[in-house]
Amino acid sequence: MSDSSFPTPLIDTPIAFVDLETTGGSVAEHRITEIGVVQVGPGGVSRWSTLVNPGQAIPPFIQSLTGITDAMVRDAPTFASLASDLFERLDGHLFIAHNASFDRGFLRGEFHRADFAFNPDVLCTVKLSRALWPHEKRHGLDALIQRHALEPLARHRALADADLLWQFWQRLHGAWAPDVLRGQIDRTVRRYRIAGDITEDVIDSAPAGHGVYAFFDASDVPLYVGRSVRLRQRVRAHLTGERRSARETRIAEQVRRVQWRATGGEIGAMLTEAQWIGTLRPVHNRQPRVGRTESLGSPWPFQTAIVFDECGEDGALGRVFHVVDRWCYLGAAPTLEAARALVAERGEPVFEPSTFRILQTHLARGLRVMPLEAVAGEAVGASL
Repeated sequence: MSDSSFPTPLIDTPIAFVDLETTGGSVAEHRITEIGVVQVGPGGVSRWSTLVNPGQAIPPFIQSLTGITDAMVRDAPTFASLASDLFERLDGHLFIAHNASFDRGFLRGEFHRADFAFNPDVLCTVKLSRALWPHEKRHGLDALIQRHALEPLARHRALADADLLWQFWQRLHGAWAPDVLRGQIDRTVRRYRIAGDITEDVIDSAPAGHGVYAFFDASDVPLYVGRSVRLRQRVRAHLTGERRSARETRIAEQVRRVQWRATGGEIGAMLTEAQWIGTLRPVHNRQPRVGRTESLGSPWPFQTAIVFDECGEDGALGRVFHVVDRWCYLGAAPTLEAARALVAERGEPVFEPSTFRILQTHLARGLRVMPLEAVAGEAVGASL
């Protein structure tokens, strides 16, 4: 099956099969010694490779495995000198590699040091092989060579191994029906370039614990507000999850910006979510109905604003103090002093039916609160 005669359906973006040789397995400690790329797209197939001066000695074991010696890379270009051209070569391509987290991790680290943000969508051929042939125990490159009659030009050299992945890709089209293969590829691809300016790195910066998130479209119209006990995981599932509902898929397709707030606990998340829904009026959230009692308001049973605290399971946020005054949620603060400032800065509280419902329910369940003006310093907060 020749390069020129074989089409590349199923993927509507160009493909880059990539393999690296390195001085070791640690992204932090080791460096790249060779890069091999096989690019496949509407214009056909092209191959590119280069040795790279890693700026450090290649261990004897690695030299024996790859055949790449210190002498071979001494006059090779550094990654920094290659970064711009390589980034342009890979940008906009689906990044396909064997044990792809290894290759992506090394390239991402090198690009970061060269001031490039490298976040391609990634397809790991190990994971794809496991998904398509779950009964097979071995999915290493040597196993694929044997199982699919691939023809290695060499082993443990970057371009030769990248070419093996291109051969494997071609074999897939003869082994599986297009719709089956397309579906499995879609499920296996990990999308790091998600939408707008949202990347996997952006999602990684989201709080791990309790919190609230909001999605916005290209015109910054609020689409959806939600809460979760594992905010980062929930946002990632919304935008990249394999098992999204049709409604979630429609929302994800429109998202171009996301914002979030850590709340320290579930009650704070419920109060913040309700407030954001009421303020932002997102397209895909139902607006809560207001009952007769709530529409008339309800007497505030305290003499002043109240405070209660929550703390995330991992303790990363420390204590989070939530402030409510006359059934209006004023927000959260990291200290009692900051909590008092929220009251001082806020104008006349506006009755919020959602805050009334949530707080009434939890007060009935024994939520411990304290009038804020009665809290004399940080130490007293421990009794909340």
